[in-house]
Amino acid sequence: MIPLDVFGSESVAADLLQQVRWRDGVSCPRCRSDRTVRNGSYGHFQRYLCKDCGRTFNDKTGTIFAHSKIALRKWLFSIYAFLRFNTSLRQLQCEIEVTYKTIHRRVERFAEALDAPSLDLCGPVEIDEFYVSAGLKGRERDRWSRSRGLSRRGRGTYDQDKPPVFVLVDRGAEQRYVVPAKSADESTIWLLLAVSQQEPLTVYTDGFCAYEPLEEDEQFDREYVVHGDGEYADETVHVNTCESHVSLARRWLSPHRGISKDRLTQYLRSFQLRRELYRKPGRKALKHAVRATL
Repeated sequence: MIPLDVFGSESVAADLLQQVRWRDGVSCPRCRSDRTVRNGSYGHFQRYLCKDCGRTFNDKTGTIFAHSKIALRKWLFSIYAFLRFNTSLRQLQCEIEVTYKTIHRRVERFAEALDAPSLDLCGPVEIDEFYVSAGLKGRERDRWSRSRGLSRRGRGTYDQDKPPVFVLVDRGAEQRYVVPAKSADESTIWLLLAVSQQEPLTVYTDGFCAYEPLEEDEQFDREYVVHGDGEYADETVHVNTCESHVSLARRWLSPHRGISKDRLTQYLRSFQLRRELYRKPGRKALKHAVRATL
């Protein structure tokens, strides 16, 4: 259920932020002391006084919501709609009645606040890659625009404006990870798979030649299917779960009409967060999203 009460009342939105931020107790964001007392209010937000450093702060201090003249309820609505419904920034601009520059800056701050996924592989692991057409959107170009920009077919690299994105599915832990990279080569693959608890780690891949060195490494037990020969699954040997996740990632990126390769990581971290809250009810999903930025 969509938490309409949060989006309709600034006081309810302030209460939700207070519950999420201080779930482990109030502490000063400057000196980290827990010797704090209530000290009046700042609009709809509680203000506190730190007895150690003598500074005051409120529920928004030190968060992505600080120093914003836009109501908190509007920012919470933007985060919820962006993650839950993959709403474009142009549509959010119309919904909360702010300029495109403002909504872009705030959503960008939200995405930058998200932590990178921590890979801890139990195995067995599926790994596959796909390529995203991502150029210089939002930056001044140092060359003339191409007549059919970013239309290069096949595999690419970051420098060619077609960075690879790896999808890893840990069948043991039932976790999925989406990790952008500079290029799809042996060293990148080894770094992604090195953080494993199991040795040798069973790795399922397709027939891409960059995975072949895994067969010579004692840390890995590679099994693969060759799509070029019409082979897509051999009992448990397949990368179908990866390919399913790739289709979802492409759909996530498509409404935003081209992603700058400088911002691709932030958009993919948002996609990762979306999967974490996908089956959570409205208020719990919103709290989880806010907690991820603190």
